[in-house]
Amino acid sequence: MKRVLLAMALGLSALGAQAVEMGANAQDVYAEVQKADSKVLFVDVRDPLEIMFVGFTDAVHVNIPFLMVDKNAWEDKRGVFKLNQNPDFVAQIKSALEKRGLATDAVVITMCRSGSERGEPSAAFLRANGFPNARYVIHGFQGAALKDGPQAGFRLQNGWQNSGLPWSAKMNPAKMYRTDLK
Repeated sequence: MKRVLLAMALGLSALGAQAVEMGANAQDVYAEVQKADSKVLFVDVRDPLEIMFVGFTDAVHVNIPFLMVDKNAWEDKRGVFKLNQNPDFVAQIKSALEKRGLATDAVVITMCRSGSERGEPSAAFLRANGFPNARYVIHGFQGAALKDGPQAGFRLQNGWQNSGLPWSAKMNPAKMYRTDLK
């Protein structure tokens, strides 16, 4: 019985030590990054080519791709160019935090197109690599695709773009991941 109680106590204390919840809705993220004293790093983790065609919000602090398109490698199974993990992702996040005067325990919020392929995985990857408060925008920039109706397949619900939050078709060159400046 003592072992069971000890195990329960340890389990409950571990829950209390957990970092913040990983998913965050777009409206809450926008409200947080707008605060003058915000201690958050908001990162668009999409490949800049995707941003160029889908849109961008200047509310993000920086664009650091988690996965990047390799136009020299084709995936037959998925019918797309291969996506490779950015090998400098962790170092680039650390650098962006330092530029904002933040430490690795600050809240880092990632956002991709839908939240599932790069947003959540990038936040989990950051947590596994020493960023305990990494989070992601649920439904990402474009939101979830409609399942039914004449617009089925279009991303017209939830997410940043469909929540009335600011965005533009134009990219901010000062915030974009650029290899031409290295």
